[in-house]
Amino acid sequence: MEALFLEKKYCTEIELEKVYAVQKEYQGHIGTILLNWGILTQEQLLEVYSEYFSIPLFDRNNYGNAQKIETTIPNDFWLKYNLFPIKLESEIIYLLTDDPYNIKIFSFIEQELNLETRLFLANTQTLDEYKMLYEEIDEDGGIEYDEEIDKLKELASEAPIIQKVNAIFTRAVNMHVSDIHYESFKNGMHVRFRVDGKLQLIERINAGQKASIIARLKLLSAMNIAENRLPQDGRISIKVAGKDIDIRASSIPTADGESFVLRLLGKQAVTYSLAYLDFFEDHVQLLQEIMKKPNGIFLTTGPTGSGKTTTLYSILNELNTEDTKVITVEDPVEYELDGISQIQVKSEIDFTFANALRSILRQDPDVIMIGEIRDEETAQIAIQSALTGHLVLSTLHTNSALGAISRLLDIGMEMFLLNSSINAVMAQRLVRKLCPSCKKESQLSDEIKEGLKVDELLNLYPVDKVTIFEPNGCEECNFTGYKGRLPVAEIIPFDSRLKDEFEKNENFSDIGKLGYRSLREDGILKYLVGLTSLSELSAL
Repeated sequence: MEALFLEKKYCTEIELEKVYAVQKEYQGHIGTILLNWGILTQEQLLEVYSEYFSIPLFDRNNYGNAQKIETTIPNDFWLKYNLFPIKLESEIIYLLTDDPYNIKIFSFIEQELNLETRLFLANTQTLDEYKMLYEEIDEDGGIEYDEEIDKLKELASEAPIIQKVNAIFTRAVNMHVSDIHYESFKNGMHVRFRVDGKLQLIERINAGQKASIIARLKLLSAMNIAENRLPQDGRISIKVAGKDIDIRASSIPTADGESFVLRLLGKQAVTYSLAYLDFFEDHVQLLQEIMKKPNGIFLTTGPTGSGKTTTLYSILNELNTEDTKVITVEDPVEYELDGISQIQVKSEIDFTFANALRSILRQDPDVIMIGEIRDEETAQIAIQSALTGHLVLSTLHTNSALGAISRLLDIGMEMFLLNSSINAVMAQRLVRKLCPSCKKESQLSDEIKEGLKVDELLNLYPVDKVTIFEPNGCEECNFTGYKGRLPVAEIIPFDSRLKDEFEKNENFSDIGKLGYRSLREDGILKYLVGLTSLSELSAL
């Protein structure tokens, strides 16, 4: 069969080699894997099946509108195997299928009905037309509730569905994916991975498998398997490729069925350091000076997914010593930190950030990390903690470092309290890092040099060597030209100069006046030393 795929140019030898590797680990048929990966269409697969197995393709013109054929075999059987009778003769029953490998099932039908089976290959859309005829409908026009649950659980427990979901999880872990998106559409589902902040289409799942995949995800994440009208949240803890993975699952109903987003969180202990995160040396030194202070607040800001928590974890790892007690309050606890007490907020039982903070102050901590300051009450306790001798690290959702000050003022904090408690504020974004295996050297044009004010910037922040690279693409980076991400940051100590500026103007934002570089300037410097590309700076 593989020769047919190659002969018809439906796939390449390289793609087949990758399929063999997956098949070796998870079983399954070559054609099905190629279909699930989106390498070929269902029509192309059925064409190859037809030629290889000598099974004709279904021609609707020969059979007219779909009609239910009554047999002694129950409807659940036809629905379970997505296999439907379309014509019954004295000695022959004609069947529609998209899976010619179901030989045992065909044999069972022949024995049960004492009839010879003749097969036709049909696509998902055609099979769905017949499927509707065999679904048991109750008086209210819906499938019986108990039967539906049993049916969904059965679908979710079928070996091919388990293998498919596991294969997607394994591939996601190997590609260092942050989120898996299962998106429902009329003709099936799309599976997309978010890698280095960008979404990539990985697979197309046909409509016949959509319900089974959804049921499997709900079963794994302990959601209500029969509820498809309301959003649900769940959690999955599994071991994939030798790694313990914690997954936050979220489902939401859409016009074409439910869609899922799975956030992958590693359970392994994080051992990041600031140097590991690709900060420039002057920023590392500035952060280390801030960490040496025995009390006060250090705030990181930025949108969701900008790496704030990873930066704080790296700081905590450097603060985590035998003579320092570190406690975190998070929602959720994203990564395990060895030697640190991590507390999970549970809002459903009123165990909020504020309530947790009141309790941990009695635990005699030296350093406290608050996952996020969301309201006035949490901000007040954080400031009180800083003023009573604790070092407090936290995050805020603002667009700039100085925006954190304005945000705290907006939620009711007094400027004199901020002056007394805040050590420094930081804003951060993530940009994609050029793949070291394939990045190609480029030249800095005079136009770009002038537009970025390169000479002026290098006078303020000289670098060892200016080397420009652009993305290329190779197998190592999945042909994107990028591998991993790195932070772009602005860090501003809350010193007397900044306090003076804020006393004059609460909307002060010119950090260059204080001698600190902005997010964009930090990004340009990282472009000039060959860590990222010019196109990645467009969002800064």
